[in-house]
Amino acid sequence: MTDTDVGAGAPQAQEPGIRILAQFIRDLSMENPRAPDALRPSQDQPQIDLGVEMNARGREDGLFEVDLKLSARAQRTDGPLFHVELLYGGVFAISGVPAEEMEPVLLIECPRYLFPFARRIIAEVTSEGGFPPFLLDPIDFAGVYAARKAQSDPQVGHA
Repeated sequence: MTDTDVGAGAPQAQEPGIRILAQFIRDLSMENPRAPDALRPSQDQPQIDLGVEMNARGREDGLFEVDLKLSARAQRTDGPLFHVELLYGGVFAISGVPAEEMEPVLLIECPRYLFPFARRIIAEVTSEGGFPPFLLDPIDFAGVYAARKAQSDPQVGHA
């Protein structure tokens, strides 16, 4: 005899779940202001500045929209090479997550799902601009989230 009915009458906690229902480019911009001169080989290594932003909002239908904004600006001493900005979005269904844990899920976990697709778009658009594909390094979204929280609430972490 097996005990397969153990706890059959007890309420089960819902497993946390994240489903991506849609992904889309909300905005994409690629500037190559000095083409074709900027495409010439150079010994001068470019200075690259990266920007990362995450935003999320609930919808009336119970779903969530999450935006991942990535920007990359490359410049050499003789001037700018390129500037690319991508606002990549997703619609998510999230279940089994307590309200107090929803913000980190929306601003850490959801961007992790979107990042590989956004990274590919940036690589393709820089390649189409005449440059080698610009492959963003993986992003520590938990670290970005923590830094953002520390900036918005300077009392966090101080006793």
